[in-house]
Amino acid sequence: MSGKLYIVPTPVGNMADMTPRAADVLREAALILAEDTRTSAPLLQRFGIATPMLSYHKFNEHSETVKFLDRIEAGETIALISDAGTPGISDPGFMLSREARRRGVTVETLPGPTAFVPALVSSGLPCDRFIFEGFLPAKKGRATRLAELAAQPLTFIIYESPLRVAKTLTQLAEACGDDRPASVAREISKLHETHHRGTLGELRDLFSMNQTRGEIVIIVSGQEKVPAKEHKNKYRHKERDEA
Repeated sequence: MSGKLYIVPTPVGNMADMTPRAADVLREAALILAEDTRTSAPLLQRFGIATPMLSYHKFNEHSETVKFLDRIEAGETIALISDAGTPGISDPGFMLSREARRRGVTVETLPGPTAFVPALVSSGLPCDRFIFEGFLPAKKGRATRLAELAAQPLTFIIYESPLRVAKTLTQLAEACGDDRPASVAREISKLHETHHRGTLGELRDLFSMNQTRGEIVIIVSGQEKVPAKEHKNKYRHKERDEA
């Protein structure tokens, strides 16, 4: 009889955000796959979870996925966690979930913490429709992707390292304009959580002058659409100027 793969979100900072159901699943699983067992050990200890752990991360997922799916098909229940948040959202998990479904293995994903949701809702920017970008390309294709995002009418979300946040805000201001509304959230759910709101130009200047720490979520407003009437008036003015 086949087992099951559980995808289990874990707190992004505050351990009190761990749900009772998530803790129960981790206790009852035969094995926990963790992005970094050293990072996850304090969480498991906090909730009295003694289930064995093995590492599963971007550097070994290609070689280990088949082995773990074989164990599930043999009847084991395995739970996947990342260092923080929901596996698969800018963390390992997509490949295991995809291959499990291809093999007919049951996959159950628990609802739970994801850093970008509270950052987006707290930003004050439109959140009815949005683009989750995650981490931008490091080099190749970065400028092209920034230009594509700048032209979107939807709010977009970027994850960034504290070491690169000032540089990224500078690039965003160049692509979107200094006046584009934005927000920078830091250390979501942790003791020193902060939210800075303003224009990209203001945020660029703030973070260029002050070194920061912690996990960063950048929220940027979409490009405003030019009303059809205003667009026609601009076109007519251009025609008169050319005449």
